[in-house]
Amino acid sequence: MKVLLKHKDGMSFEVESGEHRILTDAKPPIGKGVGMTPKDLVAAGLGGCTAMDVVALLRKHKQVVESLSVEVDVTPSEGKAPIVFQSAEIQFIATGSIDKNVLLESVRLSQTKYCGVSAMLSKAFPIHYSVLLNGEAIGEGKAEFGGTE
Repeated sequence: MKVLLKHKDGMSFEVESGEHRILTDAKPPIGKGVGMTPKDLVAAGLGGCTAMDVVALLRKHKQVVESLSVEVDVTPSEGKAPIVFQSAEIQFIATGSIDKNVLLESVRLSQTKYCGVSAMLSKAFPIHYSVLLNGEAIGEGKAEFGGTE
């Protein structure tokens, strides 16, 4: 995988990966806030990776998903630079005709076996998750990946 960053203006960069492009920037007053920050992209990568796993697993089990939202809330460190993530909370919010056990197992597998972004980041800070189905809290857990074999 190769990513190219091209300086645009001020603190903003166009990021290219294959055919895809996004704009990044710093928040004011350092930047203009015209794009996501690099830390925003890390949090988005975490949410995107696990969301795709869960959708793929739900499809495999022929579950009828009306909607799936994934909220990622990271807690930054305080004090001296560099400011890093201390922890992350991921909330999976699903609606539809979904078997509760299939949803919980799909999230658990993503957070213990399949999500490469969670696997990398959980080495640096704890990642906890909770799952809501049709407005009801049905479970929670922690990203826990075994060592490489």
